[in-house]
Amino acid sequence: MAALFLAPVHALPDPSCNTLIVSGNPEYPPLLWRDQERPGYLIGAVPALLKEITEPLGVNVEVKDIGSWARVQRMARQGDIDMVAGAFITSERIGYMDYLLPPITHLPTAVWVPKGREFVYRHWPDLMGKRGSTLINNSFGQNFDRYAEQNLLIEGVRSIEQSFQMALVDRVDYVLYEVLQGEVKLEYLGIADQFVPLPTPVSREGLFFTFSKAAPCNSFELRERLAERLYELVNSGRVEELIRRYKAMYSASS
Repeated sequence: MAALFLAPVHALPDPSCNTLIVSGNPEYPPLLWRDQERPGYLIGAVPALLKEITEPLGVNVEVKDIGSWARVQRMARQGDIDMVAGAFITSERIGYMDYLLPPITHLPTAVWVPKGREFVYRHWPDLMGKRGSTLINNSFGQNFDRYAEQNLLIEGVRSIEQSFQMALVDRVDYVLYEVLQGEVKLEYLGIADQFVPLPTPVSREGLFFTFSKAAPCNSFELRERLAERLYELVNSGRVEELIRRYKAMYSASS
């Protein structure tokens, strides 16, 4: 962790990098979702945290809605955006993104099922032979992803609402989604009383800010400056405060 406390760098390597183009998963309330008042942008606890990190450093961020989570990852790979506001670690992503430490938060992922159709789930093999659904290109940790690719039937779709609707009409047996985001999304959709998360999570992963390795504004100096501020805010409990605030905000918008 000592690397986070290097002497501050007072000038960005490139003046054009005073504004960073950022995106993330638009299906991720209360951490990220589409801003109804500002079409084309994302709001939530993670964009709010990022602005608290960057503003004291003289760096502006534009957290844009550029489409699906799969498209966000593709644009990060190509260097068409500077940062991703929230990603789990996988070996594939490490190949094209630099991760900032520490993680923003840790998120457990649940097996969500319609009430009355619960089944015994203790570990991953209990999902074999069942039909699942989640967002296209979603990761729930590299170990689970590898197991799922080799052993499970999980259909990727463009919106998590579609996954939950597929479960309601018995097209799939379960939905894989984070506990926090699932609670908020189901309440927003008005179907929270129709689903339950099975007690055992499939994974619990750290969520990170990342820089595209191909982005011109990605520099060691800038990453260190952001990481130092991130460390301070995470350890002060600020992330939990923002999650509570934006969870209430998202619920009120339904």
